[in-house]
Amino acid sequence: MKLFRPSILLAAFAGMLIPALAQDGIKQQWPQFRGYRGAGILDQAGTPTTWNPGTKENILWDIPIPGLAHSSPVIWEDKIFLTTAVSSSRQDSLKIGLYGDTDMSQDQSIHDFNVYCIDKKTGKIIWENLACQGIPKERRHTKSTFANPTPATDGKYLVVSFGANGLYCYDLDGRLIWKKDLGKLATGPFDENGTEWGFSSSPVIHKDRIIVQADLLSNSFLAVYDLKTGGEIWKVNREEISSWGSPAIYEGKEKTQIILNGYPHMKSYDFDTGREIWKLSGVGDAPAPTAIVANDLIYLNSAHGKSQPIVAIRPTATGDLTLGDTVTSSEHIAWMLKRGGAYMATLLVCGENLYNIQINGLLTVVDPMSGKLRYKQNIGKAFSSSPIASDGKIYLTAETGEVYVLQDGPEYKLLAENNMGDPCMATPAISKGMLVFRTQHRLIAVGGK
Repeated sequence: MKLFRPSILLAAFAGMLIPALAQDGIKQQWPQFRGYRGAGILDQAGTPTTWNPGTKENILWDIPIPGLAHSSPVIWEDKIFLTTAVSSSRQDSLKIGLYGDTDMSQDQSIHDFNVYCIDKKTGKIIWENLACQGIPKERRHTKSTFANPTPATDGKYLVVSFGANGLYCYDLDGRLIWKKDLGKLATGPFDENGTEWGFSSSPVIHKDRIIVQADLLSNSFLAVYDLKTGGEIWKVNREEISSWGSPAIYEGKEKTQIILNGYPHMKSYDFDTGREIWKLSGVGDAPAPTAIVANDLIYLNSAHGKSQPIVAIRPTATGDLTLGDTVTSSEHIAWMLKRGGAYMATLLVCGENLYNIQINGLLTVVDPMSGKLRYKQNIGKAFSSSPIASDGKIYLTAETGEVYVLQDGPEYKLLAENNMGDPCMATPAISKGMLVFRTQHRLIAVGGK
């Protein structure tokens, strides 16, 4: 007869509880572009509705950041991590606003590619590392920078991408663990040879691996590397050409998928093997938004050229999902809007609403389960930053620095308009009690004092 041992039961329970607690813990952080799983939401954060950098109303701290970058801040516990590229010749100009020029910046000076760790409570720099120095190995658009990708962290490692200028892994105290040269990563319009716009896809950490999407003018690929060593686990070639979004993760019961926006296809890959699971054509030809997951659906959007879709895909999808010109749903696609997707901004699902902000300031809000229109509102500004949300408040940041705070709901309700006093292309970050904005020249923490 076997004796019942409570210690065995407690050990088994602890084995199940510790991973669950760890998962809950990471959901309270802002570990990558747009936070946990890129969803853009952190609730119960107590974020403010109004602030003013000029009068210091609800400004916790405000510090200058040298150089030029569109990378967003990421936050783990009391540390904020940020990247920048500093020109030795002070040629780091930025042209914002609505314009259709394909012009490249003439800035080919020597740059310092820097990584910062900043104390979240005080804004003081804890450490600063020079990842590399030199003439950038790629060109950029006049609206782009040489430090576009957002870092990623799991609370132990910090992974930083400077595109063709290297992929770097640090511990959170700033010690370099490893670095990789990913080769030439030239991106640009598919129909203009020799024009480059700059690399921007951010690395994503999932479990003990790093996912890198590199959709280029030629030799595009998706790769998964070991987080601890940087060793390649698998790499697959992609027929897709230049895109600027980041990988997204769908973690299902049977398999985990890597979801990529791209052109001429949106695609899903098996996380373990790199095998293609599904693809969808009829998409925008210069995609920058990243996929998101909500309501057990995968949402993607894009806009450029004749195609501007917003689509909700079931995670059980397999094969070619492409729809006919007049078809808007199928066994694998819950719904699709053929027009109205965004060129730059990633979607946001908050409560019972899906938010889509176009680069020209047209906000479209739909039912995320059906695609049925809730409302449209023309805000009248240029938007490259993606929307974020906390506790039912939607934050939309315009390129010229205005931040519009909306009440989540089926009708347009503006709660406040706040001006950062500086151009803002990067997507803000959320942490308990604060919003962190990266503007062209500054890093600003906003919160109730």
